[in-house]
Amino acid sequence: MLFLFFCLNCNRKPEYYVKLMPLADLFERFIDYMRNQRGYSAHTLRNYRVDLRHFHDFLAGIRDIREEDKAYMELGDVSPILVRDYMGSLFGSYNRRTIARRISCLRSFFNFLDKNDIIGGNPVADISTPKQGKYIPSYLPVDEMFRLLEGPDRETPLGLRDLAIIEVLYSCGIRVAELVGLNMNDIDFAGRLVKVLGKGNKERIVPIGRKALDAVGNYTAAAAPLRKKAGAVQGGKVPLFINNRGGRLTTRSVGAIIKKYALKCGLLTDISPHSLRHTFATHLLDGGADLRSVQEMLGHVSLSTTQKYTHVSMDRLMEVYDKAHPRR
Repeated sequence: MLFLFFCLNCNRKPEYYVKLMPLADLFERFIDYMRNQRGYSAHTLRNYRVDLRHFHDFLAGIRDIREEDKAYMELGDVSPILVRDYMGSLFGSYNRRTIARRISCLRSFFNFLDKNDIIGGNPVADISTPKQGKYIPSYLPVDEMFRLLEGPDRETPLGLRDLAIIEVLYSCGIRVAELVGLNMNDIDFAGRLVKVLGKGNKERIVPIGRKALDAVGNYTAAAAPLRKKAGAVQGGKVPLFINNRGGRLTTRSVGAIIKKYALKCGLLTDISPHSLRHTFATHLLDGGADLRSVQEMLGHVSLSTTQKYTHVSMDRLMEVYDKAHPRR
């Protein structure tokens, strides 16, 4: 490690000391940077680890590198042509969104190496990502959404918790990671507001409906004995949604909860917590909300990200047109 520190601060050519640093170390330095400096979510970082390992295996495969040498593979001679070959190997096995993410990950990784003088140049800088097809989000019509809300048992603490989860997801349109990250003091009952920590550790305030507030209030009252018994305080924070052991609920658990009630209610659509976010946005736009307001509530940086919901709402516009226009 001392030798590595010396190399990173000497005047030798980058290609010389790239071979001396294990790729696993480079990957972890990059992941730490994306977590601590860029504020990337745990989910994104997990995907990036998979992407980097996949590229590493590709390099090892085409160069027929011995197992004992794989940790110290040189990156200094990775060229745009080689990256294009890698992209070609992905087509047919992965969808365009996955390919685009992997190229984006490599671009960020090599940019990190270049800025830290670990390697000279970025071979992915001018590689274009594949054009994405139009993505139409899955969402529930109003009647199916109401059926889903009827699923949880109102007589048990866990049933009340599940109802509160569904109500908050539909009422606020927050991401599932944002939902499980909520703490007790993030809900302002008087102001009908929720403080949300979103992507990149960006905080935003979103409104919450009265029905959702009632559900949260009923749940927290019913879960108070369990919370007290388990001492559900993590890092000085009291998680809002807890499991039956008093620990903070995970995103995977919330996904299982949503699927359970979708099955129970006989919904044919394959839905997830993110589907409720799509449902929130679509129903707001159908109800006359402006796109910019929906953008703020969803926490989208770009308005173009929110505009995908206009394609969904077009069905509603056509329905109104067909009913109202005299020359339809």
